[in-house]
Amino acid sequence: MTSKLKTAILGATGYSGFELARILLRHPSVETPVMLQRSGEAAVEVNLADMYPAISGNGGYPLQPWSWSELKRREIELLFLATPHEVSRALVPEAIAHGMRVVDLSGAWRLREAQNRAVYGFHDENAVTAADLMGKAVYGLPELNGDRLPGAALVANPGCYATSVILALAPLLAADIVDREKGIISDSKSGVSGAGKEATARTHFVSVADNLSAYSVFGHRHVGEILEQLKLDSGELIFTPHLLPIPRGILSTIYVHLKGEMKPAEVEDCFHDFYAGKPWVRVFATPKLPQIQFSLHTNYCDLGFCLAKDGRRLVLVSCIDNLLKGAAGQAVQNMNLMYGFKEQEGLQ
Repeated sequence: MTSKLKTAILGATGYSGFELARILLRHPSVETPVMLQRSGEAAVEVNLADMYPAISGNGGYPLQPWSWSELKRREIELLFLATPHEVSRALVPEAIAHGMRVVDLSGAWRLREAQNRAVYGFHDENAVTAADLMGKAVYGLPELNGDRLPGAALVANPGCYATSVILALAPLLAADIVDREKGIISDSKSGVSGAGKEATARTHFVSVADNLSAYSVFGHRHVGEILEQLKLDSGELIFTPHLLPIPRGILSTIYVHLKGEMKPAEVEDCFHDFYAGKPWVRVFATPKLPQIQFSLHTNYCDLGFCLAKDGRRLVLVSCIDNLLKGAAGQAVQNMNLMYGFKEQEGLQ
């Protein structure tokens, strides 16, 4: 019998980290993952099942103190980091040096261009090593970069907003049918879990309930990912995120102009051809459009569109679960391709 993959998760107590733990606990090709506490966290025993009773039973899942030597002793092959960006930026070089592969759910290694990465304000201890790793990191959007994942030592899991927008636009831009000079507008809305587990004045129930608000206009950190992956200039995209009064889910409404007149069937064929053999993208036949509720608690990205009567103005709708296809589910999808498992394994 082939031995199962040995993994560890740092950051399993957060929303995305817990979803990742829950998937890996039922994954048929993975040993029970080691759950870790960060250095400096309270030295009291924490059991993940106490925080999330949905996984209670079997004695629970106590979090282990962070230690490179312990990871080595347990022969951990793949380390998942569901940690703040600056923590991942500091830990990845050492993890790679210890011979581990890494799937990082933060934004630490997603951006190649310095002007885009500046939003995070990283200060690398070893700039040469960081630059070398940045050059080798694979942007973990399997539908675009799946062929690069089997040999990857470091996979930078995409941002949730970026996933929804990139997957909607990639087929059209690859076919060169978008009139980029007229600009692209993405109006994206996310549930509150996208802001992380720590409550703020903006994400407090009193602020969110019965409300809808825009934020980080012309300054959201996922914009750089969209520009880099789609090879767009900054002046060609306007991206505005909004906070929905729901726990989870993203809906992106994207407005584009086409270079020439097209028919709905031609647009639909463009999507079907691009995503042929890609199990986690569903293309809705026009005029049916995706809704957040259709993709919740799944790893699907649901895509739909409406084409104006003039055949030139196109509205795209893209929906994902921000904690799954936008984070933990996509991380496992990346893992599956890294290790030669079936792409859907553990995610159905």
